[in-house]
Amino acid sequence: MSLTTSVYFDELVEKCKRGDMQSCKELYYRYSKAMFNTSFRIVNNTSDAEDVLQESFLAAFSHLQDFDHSSAFGAWLKRIVINKSISFLRKQKLAIVDIDTTATELIEEEKPDELDIQLKVESIKKAVSELPNGYRTVLSLSLFEQCSYEEISGMLNISETTVRTQYHRGKQKLLELLKKEVCDERQTETIYK
Repeated sequence: MSLTTSVYFDELVEKCKRGDMQSCKELYYRYSKAMFNTSFRIVNNTSDAEDVLQESFLAAFSHLQDFDHSSAFGAWLKRIVINKSISFLRKQKLAIVDIDTTATELIEEEKPDELDIQLKVESIKKAVSELPNGYRTVLSLSLFEQCSYEEISGMLNISETTVRTQYHRGKQKLLELLKKEVCDERQTETIYK
């Protein structure tokens, strides 16, 4: 993002702080699609992601005076969206088992043959949506939102060991789902040849 664009967004934020509704509307349109996608990757449902998006913008505009430009507005807003998405999942009774409190030992990650998987965006989206909530949430926060294990641990209120385990198991399950889809596609192609 260029300095000019950054200054423009800073000016929009300042106008919003002064109550300029047109600037608030402009900020909403600038960020709503990206923030919707962030929420959707976590909650895995369009209408729920829309609800989280609205709640996030309401919270952001209500607490705009707290925004001090120490980070980019988009980063500040994204943190709100992530937190609201996680809160939503908690209300839906997201079940993540804390590995530290169970007798389960870490399962050694198998090395799937990732080179054989032809990754397609729609295939990945579909496979991610089929993951259990815990795996999907941790993978989304790590891969798409670039959160560290420590940050995810704090957000989800689970240990870093559990985050790592959920990440590796989720990644393994995702690769299995993608391999299965590739195999199914190959079988379909063979039948129709």
